[in-house]
Amino acid sequence: MTWDPKKYNQFKEDRFKPFVDLTSHIIDRPNLKVIDLGCGTGELTKKLAQKLSNPIVLGIDNSAEMLAKAPAENNVTFQQLSITEQLENETKWDLIFSNAALQWIDDHETLFPKIISRINSGGQLAVQMPQQNENILNKILFKLVQEQPFASYLKNWTRPSPVLNLDKYAKILFENGGENLIVYEKVYPIISENENDFFDFISGSALTVYQERLNTNEFEELSAEFKKRINNYFPVVPSIYAFRRLILYASFS
Repeated sequence: MTWDPKKYNQFKEDRFKPFVDLTSHIIDRPNLKVIDLGCGTGELTKKLAQKLSNPIVLGIDNSAEMLAKAPAENNVTFQQLSITEQLENETKWDLIFSNAALQWIDDHETLFPKIISRINSGGQLAVQMPQQNENILNKILFKLVQEQPFASYLKNWTRPSPVLNLDKYAKILFENGGENLIVYEKVYPIISENENDFFDFISGSALTVYQERLNTNEFEELSAEFKKRINNYFPVVPSIYAFRRLILYASFS
C-alpha cells in the first residue's frame, strides 16, 4: 500500500491512546525478544521498547516511506518486510506485538494461529486493530466504492475488512493455547474541529488501498464524493466519531 507518513501522523495522538491501553496488559520481564508487526514510523516501537526492561526489539513494515521516519534506538532495529513474509520465518519471539496493522492482512482464521506458532513458551501476544466492520467511515467508504462510476474504475475490486468479531478472536486464542485472555472493544472518540477532519483521518489509512488502484482524476473524484458523504453524515462541527478498536491479549505457556 501507499502510505503518507505526514497524513498518518496528523492524528498520532489519537492513535497513541489505544497503544497505551494495549501495552498496559503486557507483563514485563528482562531481556524479552520482541517483534512489532507493522511498525509504521517506528515511533511507538521505540515507546514499547522504553516500557520494557532491556528488550531486544525488531520492528518490521513493508512501507519504505514509513520506515524512513523510524527513530534511532540502541536496542531497536527496523527492517522493511511484510508481515506475511516475516511469518514465513520460523524465528520465535517472547512478545509479538501489533498496533493497528493486522487489519490489512486477510484470513484471520489462518493468520492468528500462524502468529501464535511464532511465540516462545511463556510468551505473549498483544494486538490492537480498528473494528472496520463497525466503524461508520469504513462503512461509508465500502458502500461508495461498490457504486458507479467507482466500481468500474476499480474493475469491481473492493477490499472487505478481514477483522472478525470478539467471540471469534477469543475462540482462536483459546483453541491455540492462549491463557489469561483479555479481549474487548473500546471506543476512542475523535472530535472534529474542521469540516474535513474525519476525511483526513481515514485518508491516511483505509483510503490508501483504493488510491493505489486509481488514476489521479479517478481518485480525486472518489475523494470528493467521500468527503461529501462524510459531511452529510456529520453535518455540524464539532462532531464526535465513535471510533471502535479491538484489544487482544493472551499469554502462552
